[in-house]
Amino acid sequence: MHHTERIDIYPTHSYNGFLIRLGRPAPFGATIVPGGVNFSIFSQHATQCSLILFERDASEPFIEIPFCGNFKKLERDDFDRLELRIGNVFTMTVFDLNYEDLEYGFRMDGPGPRARRGEPAVHRFDPEKVLMDPYARAIGGRDVWGAAPDYSRPYQHRARIVYEDFDWESDRPLELPVEDLVIYEMHVRGFTRHPSSGAKYPGTFAAIHEKIPHLKELGVNCVELMPIFEFDEFENFFYSPHQRLMNYWGYSTLGFFAPKSGYATTGAMKDGTMVADELKTLIKELHRNGIEVMLDVVFNHTGEGDERGPVISFKGVDNATYYTLDERGRYRNYSGTGNTLNCNHPVVRNLLLDSVRYWAAEYHIDGFRFDLASILGRDQNGAPLANPPLLETLANDPILGKCKLIAEAWDAGGLYQVGTFPAYGRWAEWNGKYRDTVRRFLRSDPNQVNEMALRLTASPDLYSGRGATASINFVTCHDGFTLMDLVSYNDKHNEANGENNRDGANDNFSWNCGCEGATGDWNILKLRRRQMKNAIAILMVSQGVPMILMGDEVGQTRNGNNNAYCHDSELNWFDWNRLKEQGDLFRFMKHCIAFRHAHPALRNRHHLQHRDYVGSGYADITWHGVRAWQPDWTPDSRTLAFMLCGKHGRGGQQRDDYLYVIMNMHWESHNFELPILSDGRCWYVSVNTMMESPHDAYEPGKEVLVSEQRGFVVGERSVVVLVGR
Repeated sequence: MHHTERIDIYPTHSYNGFLIRLGRPAPFGATIVPGGVNFSIFSQHATQCSLILFERDASEPFIEIPFCGNFKKLERDDFDRLELRIGNVFTMTVFDLNYEDLEYGFRMDGPGPRARRGEPAVHRFDPEKVLMDPYARAIGGRDVWGAAPDYSRPYQHRARIVYEDFDWESDRPLELPVEDLVIYEMHVRGFTRHPSSGAKYPGTFAAIHEKIPHLKELGVNCVELMPIFEFDEFENFFYSPHQRLMNYWGYSTLGFFAPKSGYATTGAMKDGTMVADELKTLIKELHRNGIEVMLDVVFNHTGEGDERGPVISFKGVDNATYYTLDERGRYRNYSGTGNTLNCNHPVVRNLLLDSVRYWAAEYHIDGFRFDLASILGRDQNGAPLANPPLLETLANDPILGKCKLIAEAWDAGGLYQVGTFPAYGRWAEWNGKYRDTVRRFLRSDPNQVNEMALRLTASPDLYSGRGATASINFVTCHDGFTLMDLVSYNDKHNEANGENNRDGANDNFSWNCGCEGATGDWNILKLRRRQMKNAIAILMVSQGVPMILMGDEVGQTRNGNNNAYCHDSELNWFDWNRLKEQGDLFRFMKHCIAFRHAHPALRNRHHLQHRDYVGSGYADITWHGVRAWQPDWTPDSRTLAFMLCGKHGRGGQQRDDYLYVIMNMHWESHNFELPILSDGRCWYVSVNTMMESPHDAYEPGKEVLVSEQRGFVVGERSVVVLVGR
């Protein structure tokens, strides 16, 4: 049988020797097609557009092809007037390009008024500016982290082509039950950049691969990577007398489809495909080791800033569509960074949906944490929506059907939605109230016991209709103090950020244990260590999903800086020497995480019912105080204990031991009565933060029998966890 190839893979016209034809409008971006590349870009308000093609890293383009103009017909001498546009999408296919040595951009023109210095404008079209594709799958220009840019180049952030031919072998997203996760928030560069890491290529995706054994030994089964979408580390304009300040954290996205080139060993090769493959290799290796990968995504704003910021992509492509503007054309700023994406405009909404679908499908990402997610629920005028279409679509999207979705349920515009974030049966939240309550309880504030009981049980006051897994519990995260600094400083110390200590949160609910910062006082140091262990123990016995911050397992400090976003230095780098220096703290956290994994009663998908629904004689959870069965709920109480009935296990499905947790945040020790167990069961000590290592925590199965089964002396400001079996 004779087969003929379809006619639509052939060019129809030429332009200055380049073969072209009308392209396909979907998908947006640059797509490799038989014989060529299909380019497609949306702009509702542009009147003219040109495709600009560069050889890799060249300052000047080798061809500029208009989307509207006179094009020569193939095999004829006459010309056609073509408009390579379908609706509001400029699209063409260009044939016989060298994909591996290609960078591309666009020029656009459109209606005025054009922006003049200090004069806001709705549109910011500039036909002299080369614009980056909003759908670029790879972005060059910042290929090597920290390499000084050449600002004389006219096209700084350069779109590239990516081959989607990675061999995933049998890999797929792990789909671990969310209630079983222990999340580890990590900065890609900071995890291995310190000289002590011993990594072959420190600060890269590849280097994390070398440290997978550390993650496995700690016991985490999900890493949440701080932003890895392409950003410009040179964006920061503040100065410090001691070091160059940078956009180190990366919460300032330039492109929502491209991994950060400077995080790859292959970034210097200026090969977008190799950067993608290096990240995919890391994800595949993490999956092989039972560790999910979650991305911290920043969809609330971009790195183009306000009226004073650069025109890189979205501003020049269609400013009025991509950003929320006020009646004078100024940028609404609910992100605190100069602009706010117009997330619920249908085109922008589709962009963000296309992005997470792409990462889920092409990178096998297991879940997403959405930075300042409350912005995603605002309309085009900034008002909160009762039924935000973007959040609803993300929750019900078929491609994202197995992905975890986690919201930072607040924004910089004053919208705080912890417990009220539109969930659609899917969304979990960073539980900021859990963080604040645990911190205040740890420092012995009054009026905390009642609220602590709620936070320990996955905040049913906030998530009664959503279940325990809606609560992502944390005591520390990248924002704010590290765990060591939480117990070492009363106040922030951000002078090194170049903003006269004005930046960063003022309400940290921290306590320095008697001395601000470094000290040689052994009693203070001992108390600080106990307080850190108290926080770790409480986090791991709480219902909900725990998250820990990179470095807290070794007592990392930032010297009181609670907003270290701008420091590419030892202030932020994981110091691997501390594994030896702080080995007892690492060991303690490791055993606490192992304890959580060993006991399904701690990992309920649904809220505890405070009743006996299996006929064990005990409710699934009961509250206690210094006297068994008699909790002290008074405002001055600093003690609280609870028992989980092992026969209820995980919602009555998986049987477990009995667990008894005693928290004494009083400055005096107390003798706590213990419930007497039936069936010949006895209490064993798993955790006692008052004790020195190795008696502060034991491996599951190696707990020590309590000598006096009727009572247990709990030291001042300490936590005890007992197992009844």
